[in-house]
Amino acid sequence: MTTYSRPVLLLLCGLLLLTLAIAVLNTLVPLWLAHAQLPTWQVGMVGSAYFCGNLLGTLLAGALIKRAGFNRSYYLASLIFAAACVGLGVTLGFWSWLAWRFIAGIGCAMIWVVVESALMCSGNVRNRGRLLAAYMMVYYLGTVLGQLLVSTLPTALMDVLPWVTGLVLAAILPLLFTRIVSKQGEPQGATRVWPMLRLRQARLGVNGCIISGIVLGSLYGLMPLYLNHQGVSDAGIGYWMAVMVSAGILGQWPAGRLADRFGRLPVLRLQVLVVILGALAMLGNLAMGPALFILGAAGFTLYPVAMAWACERVEQHQLVAMNQALLLSYTIGSLLGPAYTALLMQHYSDKLLFIMIASVSFIYLLMLLRPMGEHPTPVAHA
Repeated sequence: MTTYSRPVLLLLCGLLLLTLAIAVLNTLVPLWLAHAQLPTWQVGMVGSAYFCGNLLGTLLAGALIKRAGFNRSYYLASLIFAAACVGLGVTLGFWSWLAWRFIAGIGCAMIWVVVESALMCSGNVRNRGRLLAAYMMVYYLGTVLGQLLVSTLPTALMDVLPWVTGLVLAAILPLLFTRIVSKQGEPQGATRVWPMLRLRQARLGVNGCIISGIVLGSLYGLMPLYLNHQGVSDAGIGYWMAVMVSAGILGQWPAGRLADRFGRLPVLRLQVLVVILGALAMLGNLAMGPALFILGAAGFTLYPVAMAWACERVEQHQLVAMNQALLLSYTIGSLLGPAYTALLMQHYSDKLLFIMIASVSFIYLLMLLRPMGEHPTPVAHA
């Protein structure tokens, strides 16, 4: 069976439209609130509400997939996200937007679990790296295109919400023409999430997703602040962020291909080593272009390879629960990492951003270098 089957391609088309909408709203919601004269702490609370919704949506997605299957779960999650988009236009206020962004976070997390789990269940040990690389390429491409839309189209609230809501609803259409099924007959979602986090044979993958959340959350949230403090203009900040994310897009396919061919472990070791070198290059004030490029290429490809590692260590019917656990781990890392790093930067130096990234990556590299026994790979022939 071909790696990029018709259901996979249609699923990725829908994901691209959803990611465009997510990227546009994540950029504009704080600006709309600021224009409405809301205090900074309230703007931050609305942003946190979205990530709290991500946590809840991640936990709910497995039961939803078990009851409704992949297709219906995708439809419902998209409709929840669309309703949250419409809600933003009903009232502009702190409490109402806090609720709507929380609901949007639930819908988005459900979408991610459905898409990642469907890809895992559609693939096998020989092509999961490429499937996840394609997933991340589409996700980051949608993110970059979303930023381009923000910079070229009118950004007033009622100018944006209609076409963003239309994008979300249009994302449902591709999956109306295909059916995504698991290769096995055991009920999806039958396994609980929390035991997946404690599986010894999958621990490197879970830890890798936490580290990836810390690294990417810090880069996304604090790199613009670092560049601003270095005197870089807003346009320049956008350029350097685009360089970093574009490097992540370019690195996805090679990383996935190498992981499928040579195994996840050596590729993970190489990725983490390159992240450390990129962070050290930024600390040493070396050429920022190459340093940001290698940091993005390695940092943004860490999550899919770590996910594929963990998914190889569980049974086929445990894949949905494992994907929930991995997304939960990533979300926790992306919440805690930037918060702690921001405190260090405020009290000491902006360079703590790269010291933190290098430190957590070095700890993970030590885990990857430890001798380990050969664990069985239950889905190796799935």
